[in-house]
Amino acid sequence: MRKFLFVVILLVIFKTEAQTSVLNFADSLYVNGNFSKAIEHYKTYDNQSEVYDKIAKAYVAIGNYDLALQNYEAAINANADDMLVKYEYAKLLSKTKKFKAASKTFKTLIKTDSLNPNYHYELGLVLEKQKDSTALSYYKTAFNLDQEHQKAIYKVAKHHVKKRHHEIAENYINKGLESYENNAELINLKALNYYWQEKYLIASKWFEKLLELGQSTEFIHEKLSLCYAQEYEFKKAIKHRKIALKFNPYDASAMFVIGTYYQKIEDFINAEKFMEKALKLLNTPLDHEYQRLGVVYNHQKRHKDAIEAFNIALKENPNNISTPFFLARTKEEYYKDYDAKIKVYEDFKKKYPNNLFIKYAEHRISELKQQQFLDQD
Repeated sequence: MRKFLFVVILLVIFKTEAQTSVLNFADSLYVNGNFSKAIEHYKTYDNQSEVYDKIAKAYVAIGNYDLALQNYEAAINANADDMLVKYEYAKLLSKTKKFKAASKTFKTLIKTDSLNPNYHYELGLVLEKQKDSTALSYYKTAFNLDQEHQKAIYKVAKHHVKKRHHEIAENYINKGLESYENNAELINLKALNYYWQEKYLIASKWFEKLLELGQSTEFIHEKLSLCYAQEYEFKKAIKHRKIALKFNPYDASAMFVIGTYYQKIEDFINAEKFMEKALKLLNTPLDHEYQRLGVVYNHQKRHKDAIEAFNIALKENPNNISTPFFLARTKEEYYKDYDAKIKVYEDFKKKYPNNLFIKYAEHRISELKQQQFLDQD
């Protein structure tokens, strides 16, 4: 009898050690990223209720969310008090767009532990995805429970930046940067908050800070370019708009804007180059764009090209009252003969009798006739 009991005890010990070995080996496979093999070994473990959550995590790792959810549910049924498993389960429900179930699970977690800031934050994410405005209150609760919660701070600050509540947004942003000064998301909000207040010089410094942190994006370079343009630093504006253009090489609007910046610094050759590129790509009414190109041509004394540009502008939008005037002025510069110059304005008066520039046309007719008379003498 004693020998029998001894054998039984040995068998139990060996089996326990063998199961421990199975679990340790499966854990090792999981840690080293061999998730499918880890799942295979977890399934050979006798007490499955102890490894449902481990199997679930492994399925998450390989992207099989349906089986992950099934194993999380099995784990919760086996141990209803395991808050961590419920938390991971709720996050996966949210990730798989099962928002109602996720919301319900997070609310259950909050009832159990209302002082956990992340439960409130994660519930806020679920509600935001459902376009539920109460999400903000959960983000604020998360912040109140943990005033260094960077993600909650970002959500609340972003809301206030969007609503143009500049001072409130600034307070939240500064609070976040106190504990994490290189938080790129908050720095981006800070730059935008100044930008929307038209404090372009200060905004540019924070956009530059983002570049220092390696956050080079089309959006950042575009906004930085606009800030420099507002501060009349057109060379810097050109530099950053060109970098932004690399992210989207066929952005005709950006090309045209660069052309206008070159025009500001009187580099008319590059102004012409970028404006012409833009006009070839644009499909919208282009009267203003062709009008500006005509002005650039005039600055280069290329009046024939300017006349062509103004004629195209007029075709694009016959109701633009300034284009006929620009055309008349350019023809006056282009024609050498006084009679031709005078006829330009007389034709302008007949064709556009209600144009705002009629008085100027009449004045030029009078001046040209007087100059013609004096030159004859």
